[in-house]
Amino acid sequence: MPILIGLVALCVFFASQNGVFLTARNLSNLLVQSTVVGIMALGLMFVLLVKEIDLSIAAINGVTSVLMAKLIVQFGFSPWVAVPIAIILGAAIGTFSARWVTFVGVPSFVVTLGLGLALNGLQLILLPNTARYGLQGTGIETIAMTNISGLWAWLVLIVGILAYSALVISSAARQKRSGLEAPFLQSVAIPVAAASAFGIVVVYILTANQGIPLVVLIFAVLLGIGGYILKETPFGLYLYAVGNNDEAARRSGINVPRIKMAAYAIAGGIASLAGVIAASRTLGVGVFSGGGVGGGTLLLESIAAAVIGGVSLFGGRGSIHAALLGALVIGTVGNGLNLMGVENEVRLIVTGLLLVLAVSIDKLIEKATGQQAF
Repeated sequence: MPILIGLVALCVFFASQNGVFLTARNLSNLLVQSTVVGIMALGLMFVLLVKEIDLSIAAINGVTSVLMAKLIVQFGFSPWVAVPIAIILGAAIGTFSARWVTFVGVPSFVVTLGLGLALNGLQLILLPNTARYGLQGTGIETIAMTNISGLWAWLVLIVGILAYSALVISSAARQKRSGLEAPFLQSVAIPVAAASAFGIVVVYILTANQGIPLVVLIFAVLLGIGGYILKETPFGLYLYAVGNNDEAARRSGINVPRIKMAAYAIAGGIASLAGVIAASRTLGVGVFSGGGVGGGTLLLESIAAAVIGGVSLFGGRGSIHAALLGALVIGTVGNGLNLMGVENEVRLIVTGLLLVLAVSIDKLIEKATGQQAF
């Protein structure tokens, strides 16, 4: 609720400063602009849940997107082949990081920071002398240019509501089977009604412009899959268990290194997918891909989005909506300040302060409760 209230307050403030902010076109642009950071935050969330950090996700984003472009432009690969290769490579890099952390014992901060710098160097090596691969006409650009409009947009919404309803009902049924109270009103009716109302408003706004952007739909599908994994699968429970107390998790029979490797693999694969989407929006890749050397603002904003959305840096706490809410906060701040004509330097200052504030609140909650909660 604090995040929602803060997001509404930001929207009210920027709407009062510029009448363009609440137009359908600008809100659609805001959602599209938030997708890459949101998808990155979603992947990073799995790593944060097990009380680790991955500072190489921006570099994975960049190097895999450059490799994808090289395969398509220089070697003539089909996008249907090059994109899966990039995603699999991203997952493999994430697995390598986790294996180094869990079996060698080096802190994840050091491993992923060093690996990120190495990947930045590899990214520069993969680029041609022009330092850029153009992707216009390769088919990759259709990802960012595709919009679902008219009746199809509302059909997509109906499918989404039905899928979410099934997830909520399944969760309530599981609680009852475990002997826990699960009142229908609080457990099913209110969440489904709220999600339906939110979806109707979003689709109405988007169809008033050009329809549902495909990149937004991809983000929504990933959120749905992530929500199912975290709430309805043993793997999701293991993530929370490892993040709260890895030694207790190990003693209960959970393979802690394997869970961490899976979390890093998910983060790496999702970061690569975000790189593909970013490349489709910019119609190319280059030195700037993945935020540039060191991750640039992409790494900062990905971490900030996850933490602002409610994922704990200290492990074991966070919900799937964190990636969405955090990305919307970051996107709203950037979009609103741009409309106000504020310099980029101020946007970075505001984002950094929001990150520090979110982590500080998280630590205060931990001290007040005496323990970390799911």
